[in-house]
Amino acid sequence: MVVQPDPVEALLTTYNELNPSVIEELHEEPSPLEFMRYVARNTPFVVRNGASDWNATRTWTADYLRDFLRQHKVNVAVTPEGNADCPTLHPDGKLVFAKPWEEDQPFPEFLDYLQRQELDRSEFQSSEIRYAQTQNDNLRHEYVSLFDQVQRDIPFARIALEKEPDAINMWIGNSHSVTAMHLDNYENIYVQIQGQKHFVLLPPHCHPCVNKKPLPPATYARSRDGENLELIMDHSANGDEVPDVPFAIWDPDCPEENATQYSKLAQPMRVTLNKGDMLYLPAMWYHKVSQSCSEEGICVAVNYWYDMDFSGPLFPLASFVRSVTVPHEIPE
Repeated sequence: MVVQPDPVEALLTTYNELNPSVIEELHEEPSPLEFMRYVARNTPFVVRNGASDWNATRTWTADYLRDFLRQHKVNVAVTPEGNADCPTLHPDGKLVFAKPWEEDQPFPEFLDYLQRQELDRSEFQSSEIRYAQTQNDNLRHEYVSLFDQVQRDIPFARIALEKEPDAINMWIGNSHSVTAMHLDNYENIYVQIQGQKHFVLLPPHCHPCVNKKPLPPATYARSRDGENLELIMDHSANGDEVPDVPFAIWDPDCPEENATQYSKLAQPMRVTLNKGDMLYLPAMWYHKVSQSCSEEGICVAVNYWYDMDFSGPLFPLASFVRSVTVPHEIPE
């Protein structure tokens, strides 16, 4: 009897054989035609110093931002461990999708907190982690007064994709915040303004490796005294439980935990963005993001989301891989 090879394993192995596991580095922005070749291959790249001459990269120090936004209140995601939108163990022992507590804070107060937490670790008492991470086109709304200090779009992407960015977001935090492995249906141009971002990337067909599970959603809430954060299960207005959130629970940085039989075949790409660097993160790529701070104790980045083109083979093929794959966790 001939044993047929596992087609999913063959897919992952073939991809690994035909594609490098390192990200190509450019030293100048690509032309629109060159960029479109990367989009067509669904392949990331980084442009070293691609944004080094931006006004924001040169001027957005902590003091500058604090003064410029001194009258602003900003939306801040608050968690006990920097685990916003992340698989988290609930106190009752159940794995849930944990969403942050959100509150508006005066920007100078928020920035001071980030810096003290990062730079005065021996004396800083509060344990909660704060991150300005709204993903609602905040640089053209919440932070619109800063918008003219960055590019209105990324020219090579606008010309190649024939569209304006759907959203432009600013991210401000410190080294305590980590973004869990997930994917977005956007062509993403990510620009580092201050500090560093550390990306772990997996291509779309690695769905069998990441062990996506339906997780019940829960949201952090402040206790009555305001001193602690409690993880509360979500319920609808009439008290019913809300639908589960499908989310990856395998972490390439902890490869033995929550692994499937395919996880060992994943070959994560890793890249660090320094101040002024620019990353093209293709649509539907899984990515985990951590960060390091500048000497001032902050990390600032801006990203441009362009809606992906759902025609062509990428989305149907990725959906097919998801639909035919039922990965089994490896017993502990």
